[in-house]
Amino acid sequence: MDKVGIIGVAQTKYRRYNPASHAEMAYQVTREALEDAGLTIEDIDNTVTVCNDFWDGRTISCMTITEATGSHRVPTTNVEGDGTYGALMGAMRILSGLHKVTLVVAQSKISEGIPAVISNAMFDPVYERVLGIDAINSSALQMRSYMSKYGITEEQCAKISVKNHRNAKSNPYAHLPLDITVEDVLKSRVLADPIKLLDASPVSDGACAIIMAEEEMAKKRYSKPIWIKGIGHCADAYHLGDRDLAEVDALASAAGRAYKMAGIKNPMKEIDVAEVYDAFSYMELLWMEGLGLCGRGEAGAMVDSGLTELRGALPINPSGGVLSAHAVQVAGLARIAEAVLQLRGEAGARQVEGARVALAHGIEGACGQGHCVFVLEN
Repeated sequence: MDKVGIIGVAQTKYRRYNPASHAEMAYQVTREALEDAGLTIEDIDNTVTVCNDFWDGRTISCMTITEATGSHRVPTTNVEGDGTYGALMGAMRILSGLHKVTLVVAQSKISEGIPAVISNAMFDPVYERVLGIDAINSSALQMRSYMSKYGITEEQCAKISVKNHRNAKSNPYAHLPLDITVEDVLKSRVLADPIKLLDASPVSDGACAIIMAEEEMAKKRYSKPIWIKGIGHCADAYHLGDRDLAEVDALASAAGRAYKMAGIKNPMKEIDVAEVYDAFSYMELLWMEGLGLCGRGEAGAMVDSGLTELRGALPINPSGGVLSAHAVQVAGLARIAEAVLQLRGEAGARQVEGARVALAHGIEGACGQGHCVFVLEN
């Protein structure tokens, strides 16, 4: 495909409650991303915002950040899903040939809502919603199904939590940098068996922005653009009962499309670092398999071997991942921003040495109904 470069990124510090308003957070990351790219708001010729009426608690919630992001002065659209889908829309805008520089902004203040009530609304209103099913207990069904089918253990899932919270100690944006042990995870309070408190991501407020540009503009205005080499997305069936929760067909399809576009034939060997949407500890293992970073049922052994540690052969979530900071809708865009920092060599103490190709991944819907995969290169 034609080249699209990422030339600016910014994130807020993620925290349990951010006293700033939606607009103030969006303005902060917009301003900082522009500074990072060496641009002004006048250089932006279109914007994509990522807001959701349910999570924001208001109708047409994107209107609250229109002026903060400069969206009132240029063509703009809003994506109500994960931030990776906002980035996908932004890239499509540039690839259409109609725009040269796209600003993508995602923000979330879920501390002001009740996540269980809000996530319950994404399920079928007749058969599922009345059961009280939400993001946590539906994921517990998936975790149990995955463990039973492929022999993954709770201890292996706990190792993901230990690794990612430890990695978060090197990330100034992370919400939950922790020193914990596998035993701490296993003994933490059960939320919905087998998911325990330390298997789950926190409720976080925060915002993220990225700026993308077409090739000529990216090279002209920025000394080290990060190129989008491949993108893939795919959605599975809506009803939980219509799919095998232990399988990852939609992710495998999305990843396959991104790899084909990027010319990736062996992701385990060709990808240097991956930022994966791990809302729960088991998800990192399951998504690793769907991304082709190992075979089906092999993720547990791969984690046991230390290959996914910060200094391992394939570091996964050196930022601490979503387990350490989960601002809904922002989290996927943050994965892209973190991948960009890695490829620039600007990730500080969480830097993966010699990273040249990175993967960023986002999910949408219950139990990873939809997936969006980016392959980035410096």
